[in-house]
Amino acid sequence: MRTVPNHTRTNGSLTEAAYRALKERLVLLDIEPGDPLSEHALAAELAVGRTPLREALKRLESDHLVVTYPRRGTFATPVDITALSEISEIRRVLEPLAAGLGAVRADAVNRRELEELRDGLRSLSSETSPRDHMEWDLQVHRAIYRATHNAHLETALVRYGNLATRIWSVAAPRLTDVGAHIVEHIELLEAVRDGGKEHAERLMLEHMEAFEVRIRTVL
Repeated sequence: MRTVPNHTRTNGSLTEAAYRALKERLVLLDIEPGDPLSEHALAAELAVGRTPLREALKRLESDHLVVTYPRRGTFATPVDITALSEISEIRRVLEPLAAGLGAVRADAVNRRELEELRDGLRSLSSETSPRDHMEWDLQVHRAIYRATHNAHLETALVRYGNLATRIWSVAAPRLTDVGAHIVEHIELLEAVRDGGKEHAERLMLEHMEAFEVRIRTVL
């Protein structure tokens, strides 16, 4: 895990750095569901104080990624597979919306990021692990969220995307074609980059529905 850069000084920025580092590990199951989170060990590992770490853990609890029990400590939340239907109902509406808005609103910086992700996807091989595939999936979706230039929509989608990714990360090692799913993002990224609103919306919806079907075959 990365430590917080030494030039980061304020509690606020330390909290944000700790929050982001722990969130990625929790979402991608590097910290497994049910694992205890030791404040002492994490503070040393991240090179942050106990106060910003505790603030980060509070944020993660509001994201439903950790849970704290009195006198027992803090733990990574279980992966609630039964929540997939509810999460998917929300994402089937918001993800195509984001793809369409991103196609309309992406600026030069966004388009360059989308192109870099597309090129990265093209370099993936059969040796890429399911865990790394899921990280690529996260990065693609988050880049599209940023391209919407709608902070409220981005926040909502990141939250639900994180919960969905935890469920998918349980199933991904059991799938034989997870790489094919991730490579589907190439056409989606190009549609958003090129401003094809309706095309981007359709591809996003098809992508989500198809992967949910694959996931349910192994859950």
